[in-house]
Amino acid sequence: MSEFMFRNMASSHSRRDFLRLAAAGGAGLSFSGWFDSLAAYAGDHPQRRRACILLWMNGGPSQMDTFDLKPGNVNGGPFRETPTATEGIRISEHLPLVARQMNRMAIIRSMSTPEGDHERGSHLMHTGYRQQGPIQYPGIGSLVAKELGSDDSALPNFVSIGAARSLFGVTTAGFLGPRYAPLVLAEGAFQGADEPTNYDNLLRVPNLRPAGDVTREQADARLDLLRSMEGDFAGARSGVAVQSRQTAYERATRLMNTAAARAFNLDEETAATRDRYGRNLFGQGCLLARRLVERGVPFVEVSLGRAPGASLGWDTHGQNFDAVRSLSGVLDPAWAMLMDDLHRRGLLDSTLIIWMGEFGRTPRINSASGRDHYPNAWSTVLAGGGIRGGQVVGRTSRDGTTIEERRVTILDLLSTACRALGIDPTRQNNSNVGRPIRIVDQGANPIREILA
Repeated sequence: MSEFMFRNMASSHSRRDFLRLAAAGGAGLSFSGWFDSLAAYAGDHPQRRRACILLWMNGGPSQMDTFDLKPGNVNGGPFRETPTATEGIRISEHLPLVARQMNRMAIIRSMSTPEGDHERGSHLMHTGYRQQGPIQYPGIGSLVAKELGSDDSALPNFVSIGAARSLFGVTTAGFLGPRYAPLVLAEGAFQGADEPTNYDNLLRVPNLRPAGDVTREQADARLDLLRSMEGDFAGARSGVAVQSRQTAYERATRLMNTAAARAFNLDEETAATRDRYGRNLFGQGCLLARRLVERGVPFVEVSLGRAPGASLGWDTHGQNFDAVRSLSGVLDPAWAMLMDDLHRRGLLDSTLIIWMGEFGRTPRINSASGRDHYPNAWSTVLAGGGIRGGQVVGRTSRDGTTIEERRVTILDLLSTACRALGIDPTRQNNSNVGRPIRIVDQGANPIREILA
């Protein structure tokens, strides 16, 4: 089929009609070159909702061993730089596959934040607000779920994969309430002694099927009875606990009664695809993130908090270089394959990817060959939808200790992410104390030069 014929076909039929016609083409579709055009059409269609995938580096990744190396300086460490797809930009030699994606990425090398504690730093980076007072701030995932999600979707609007159980802010919807809380999979899976190997089970939603001796009709009757009893109970009582319970059951029954739960079945992917993401929880979590975004989920967070020899994740107070090398070996194929996979499906232009942790690491290498907490000057990365790639924002000093150009705050970063997603960062929500709270607080300066 010619390009002219394809465009005529796309313009003269609705998206639903066009996909039905394409499906009728059967196996021939994948051999005629139509698939890539069809994927591009679906991704560029104005009805395509934007989405965000947050790659959360639990523990605080070292900027000087990933995206802001300082070769030749005493603080630089042993890692070498590698060229990227964008001339003049170099990153760690241990991220060679990500380096090939640099034309789709913008590195922010001048992040500066005020929190050097894991819990408080995590809260700040997820919400844009410091953890203080009675206000229960929602995380970015819940905010995006509210702004871009669908109330009638069978799938949740926010899925969190592998979040650390101990860090506040990662899995809370705050004052937005349980309606916008995430479905949490593999929570705390990185806190054991070893990398989990049962990631297929960890990434599935449990208990979606009735027990073997219970028919669908019996299950439906039981659920109807439960709703009736819960309705009576909730009518006499109010509060977050009751609402949370109702929301959980509503979500579960919606998933049980649709085909949407297939999104969590990674066995539908080829072995080669799963291998390319990496046979580990983070790699398979990134694959699941692609499957969820493909089905309309607007926000997915995937945490990387463990790798062989890096039991504390990116919290590398000791043996930093061994740990970062191992963590990079998990991160590199998963992130690169995620972007390639989204691109092939026409989804990368509508999917923003954020790479960040709660802070960076000290330029100075300590006596344990490690790096400590350092929020003063560090790096984050934005990629994919809404971002003009092949850029570096900001510059740190030769020894990495100070920012010499374009200081970027968490407000600036979140405001930029919101604009890339088509969300007005000044929009307000009523808080649990009755005070209206902006999605991003006043004083934000979006990084306009990287917005597409």
